[in-house]
Amino acid sequence: MPVLKSLSFTALPKSTNDPVQQRRTKFINKLEEQKLLLNDPNHVRTVQRWTKVNGERQATTKQQAVRPWWKTDPSGQVVMSIKFGAKPIEFEKGKAGIAVPSKDKLPTVIDTLIAAVRAGELDELFSQAAKTGGIGKVRKAA
Repeated sequence: MPVLKSLSFTALPKSTNDPVQQRRTKFINKLEEQKLLLNDPNHVRTVQRWTKVNGERQATTKQQAVRPWWKTDPSGQVVMSIKFGAKPIEFEKGKAGIAVPSKDKLPTVIDTLIAAVRAGELDELFSQAAKTGGIGKVRKAA
């Protein structure tokens, strides 16, 4: 046991299942994905799913397309919308878009949004979107 005496032991930290923090982390990952899509228009997300093959569960990987959250209008201005689920989040009544002068400025806008999510500035908008959008609710079959 002389080897173990050289180590210092401590209690394990409790794992937190904070839904707000999990929502922030998931949303930041989605924004980071948008930055990757901006750099590489052919970017695809790789997800792992469990499927039954010959009666046994087996992990399979699948490629998912990543859709851009921005559009360019005819005048050349870029408008970015933040999506929660499939619906864009409204920052003000009737205003769900962020005006960006050019596509070159999109990474700075995305970084600003990531900072806002980390600071918790969008938590209220996320909770409103979750209530109205039906995200996470189980639908019963008729």
